[in-house]
Amino acid sequence: MGSGAGSARAWGMPLAAVVASAFLLSACADAPIDLLVPPDPTRPVGDGGPPSAVAFAPLRGTSADAAGLRHPSLAVKIDNHADARPQIALNRSDIVFEELVEGGLTRYLVVWHSDVPEAVGPVRSIRPMDPAIASPFGGVIAYSGGQEYFVGLMKATSLVNLVFDEDDTGLFERADDRPGPHDVILDATEAIGRNAGLPPPSVQFAYGSGDPLASPALAAASTSHVELAFSESGSRSWDFDPAASVWLRSQEGTPDVEASGERVRATNVVTLRVGIDWPFGEVPLTVLVGSGEAWVSVAGRTAHGTWSKDAEASPIVLTADDGSVLRLAPGNTWVELVPLEGSVSFAP
Repeated sequence: MGSGAGSARAWGMPLAAVVASAFLLSACADAPIDLLVPPDPTRPVGDGGPPSAVAFAPLRGTSADAAGLRHPSLAVKIDNHADARPQIALNRSDIVFEELVEGGLTRYLVVWHSDVPEAVGPVRSIRPMDPAIASPFGGVIAYSGGQEYFVGLMKATSLVNLVFDEDDTGLFERADDRPGPHDVILDATEAIGRNAGLPPPSVQFAYGSGDPLASPALAAASTSHVELAFSESGSRSWDFDPAASVWLRSQEGTPDVEASGERVRATNVVTLRVGIDWPFGEVPLTVLVGSGEAWVSVAGRTAHGTWSKDAEASPIVLTADDGSVLRLAPGNTWVELVPLEGSVSFAP
């Protein structure tokens, strides 16, 4: 960002509001979450004077223009088959969930809100755990279809369902340069535009400073590499880039890139150990209502704790081993839903 006054003019907000928002972000390790990220993005930030244009993106914890947040989030099922890569606009998302699906492969449920791209994809079908992942965000979910029972579960939620198999309005198209069935692309801006009257998502995680795990009470370990295995069919890993303070993703030992050519990256990597049930034959069900072991990796550190979720529509709560809230750094987040039968390792 450039000089303070120049940046304030470019954003169309008072300089005092910029300073106030920067102070909240730097001092928020002990701040109530409603001060850091107002559930209502139009809520004024500051000393109670005239409403400010400053707000905080509820799914990123970053300062933003309030007008740009007055729309719902868009959750999309994104393919992670080798033939589906590179995916479109993963780095512009707020939160990505990676889940186990049949055959030991994984798929993503990706949520965009603070920065909605023109197009996203490739879009694939719904799975039985997706209602529990997507419900806390509200808004819109898009997917290509799925087993009738799974589609019914998703349509029973409060989300607006956009389904490729049922759409004849041009929201989806097949890309000529991608092999089927890994070729379904969604017009994301149109999807949001048609549902602009829906409310913005509520806060999902607590955010702190750029180095939220620095407190000795969290006993965070220095971490340069995170290695994850969902099954015997493949691995994924994250390497910390200290210059940019981001984690860079690889799959099967190869750098993971998106369609823009950028390396897939995350400010926060949240790893949850989850149980897997098998009530649907070969389709695994990630169990998300309950609790389990958790790690938060940010700014080259990893802190251990627990996760809990008390209902399908409730957000995931992260608690450190000392009982305090596990906070993330402002920025995008990947949530890795690693089965108990899988493996997790962190290298200094």
